[in-house]
Amino acid sequence: MPDGVRRTSLLTTERPPLPVPPALSRVLPDGLRRGGTTAVLGSTSLALGVVAHACAGGAWAAAVGQPDLGLLAAAQAGVDLARLAVVPAPGADAATVLAALLDGVDLVLVGPAAALTDADRRRLSARARERGSVLLPTVAWPGAGVVLTVEHARWTGVGAGDGHLRTRELRVRRTGRGSAAVPHAVDVVLPFPPPGDGAPAGPGRTRRTAEDRPAGLRLVG
Repeated sequence: MPDGVRRTSLLTTERPPLPVPPALSRVLPDGLRRGGTTAVLGSTSLALGVVAHACAGGAWAAAVGQPDLGLLAAAQAGVDLARLAVVPAPGADAATVLAALLDGVDLVLVGPAAALTDADRRRLSARARERGSVLLPTVAWPGAGVVLTVEHARWTGVGAGDGHLRTRELRVRRTGRGSAAVPHAVDVVLPFPPPGDGAPAGPGRTRRTAEDRPAGLRLVG
């Protein structure tokens, strides 16, 4: 069997999927599958919640082409910033940057500032399959295996002229290919509970100690 086939089998089949927030378990019952492309459309906060739970499970993540990504918001969503690399403006090298990250990072979030052609997107999805990484675009991505689209959203916490925005209620619809071909919707509330707060461990989740957490956020480009 060719080396490439053996490598793909090892990375996508024998390694567990990345965990997701329990509130999304009905639309992502198998977590984030290694080698898959899952698009999250309509809410950066929802995407950050997904990244947070993946990082809590021990994953390394990168955000590329998402210049409006707020690091304070990411931290408040539960993202372990020590496990996040950020490339806000990859410029004309976006496809090359993403391909390199897919070789060594578990999850790569792709935003609207990553200038890609449809051919680039197909090649990147193929590379994710080969390397066992997860692509998480926040923009339309032809050929994505799973698409989570926010259909309705409303804030809660504000009364008749007073109060503070506290939570955001979303209706999230899943579409896609294969097992995700049958549309399914779920209501979720953001922010998600912090990873591990009374939630089941989920596939691939491991608890990390302070010694496991390298210091520092890496900002590239």
